[in-house]
Amino acid sequence: MTGSPEARPAFGLSFDPRALTDLLQAPEDIRDLALAQLQDVVNARLFGSKLERDLAGCRKLYVDHRNEWRIVYAQRPAPANSTHRTEIHVVAIRPRARHDVYDTARARLGITRRPTGARAHAARSRSPQLAAHQPIPKPGPPHTLPGRTHPAPTTPLKGPIR
Repeated sequence: MTGSPEARPAFGLSFDPRALTDLLQAPEDIRDLALAQLQDVVNARLFGSKLERDLAGCRKLYVDHRNEWRIVYAQRPAPANSTHRTEIHVVAIRPRARHDVYDTARARLGITRRPTGARAHAARSRSPQLAAHQPIPKPGPPHTLPGRTHPAPTTPLKGPIR
């Protein structure tokens, strides 16, 4: 960011204190890439992809070329004493592995995961038939009807019964 009036940033920049810790603890190359991308976002040259569901209203940036690190941020109104109307608020800078960055962002924003719908729950759960493994019953003696001494036929006879 230069000091000329024409190059005034479009947005202010703020960090969740824990996101600043994320940045400081990231590997040096990730830190440099993240700062360069945040500078582009603040200058309105780069916009992250919109997130959905629980993190609707936030955006994500891919930090490295391997897409292993993400930045999750929100664009929000700046504080009253700011020189900008809106600011970029960085929520998390973390690895993507096992949804770490998204779970961390949810926790920092105080968002609890919504319970899944009935269809999603059914699709993710195991069938009760798989859990209750019961032995297959072995065939026993043939069943007889009361008053008969021979077993009842198992297949229907052809023609009229007399």
